[in-house]
Amino acid sequence: MADGTFAGLLIVLGLWDMGVNHCGTENGCLGRTEVTPRFAISAGEVLPRQAPITQELYLRYDLGHRNGPFGHAVGVSFGGNGELWLGYGQTYGRYLGNSPVFAELHAMAGVYADNGGWDLGGPIEFRSGIELGYENRNGWRFGLSYDHRSNAGIYSTNPGIETVQFRVSIPTK
Repeated sequence: MADGTFAGLLIVLGLWDMGVNHCGTENGCLGRTEVTPRFAISAGEVLPRQAPITQELYLRYDLGHRNGPFGHAVGVSFGGNGELWLGYGQTYGRYLGNSPVFAELHAMAGVYADNGGWDLGGPIEFRSGIELGYENRNGWRFGLSYDHRSNAGIYSTNPGIETVQFRVSIPTK
């Protein structure tokens, strides 16, 4: 799944959820609802698919609202060789029944500077991924995430990279 698969899943599952659970309500299909804003910090490694192994620190802020089933997030990542990515996009998540176990997809567009590190082909790079985790009684989330970043073929080279990270997400409200 080292391509736009997670972004595609976010769209398909989110639109299905929107049709089943949001359209026909007083807020409408993409009505705004308030949710708990969260600050997340992740740390992990770039996988050695086409990039050299390096570490990455990723910070993300999930805004305090959704439109229909789609949340909004802004993120920034710092690679071990000077790489920098800054982006904005959507999230879509579900809990497993009434349990504290969750899965969340994200798809974000952003700007990238290799700063002498791994060249991803150009300054516009897309990040998509999945997180599987657990939320404790205080609202803190602990999860394992897998992300893919690439330029979706808009430049002549598109090596793409994947990262696996441990994420802690803290409610800010």
